[in-house]
Amino acid sequence: MNRAPPRSPLDRTFAALADPTRRAVVDLLRAAPERAGALAEKLSASRPAMSRHLRVLRAARIVAEEPLADDGRGRVYQLRPEPFAAMRDWVVSVEAFWSDQLASFQAHVAKRAKRSAP
Repeated sequence: MNRAPPRSPLDRTFAALADPTRRAVVDLLRAAPERAGALAEKLSASRPAMSRHLRVLRAARIVAEEPLADDGRGRVYQLRPEPFAAMRDWVVSVEAFWSDQLASFQAHVAKRAKRSAP
């Protein structure tokens, strides 16, 4: 039986953010926490579609859902910082790798240019 390897939190974050609507939700939540209905309205999405997008974002732990103080049935969504910190750390490590690789390549080219100079 061929089973897929378990997905890391970083994999879940990137998979969730692969969808443009979910990235738009993140952009809106950067400004302020919002109710699902307000997010759906601002993005011209149906409430069921927004519910599915928010479910994916919650599963990836990108957003947190909090009950409203004045309405026990209402929920407000806000961004969680942890997945973005993990993405930033990953991007920084990839950038460091490529910076090292480019510096090595630059040194190699300079060394060859010195040897071939008259």
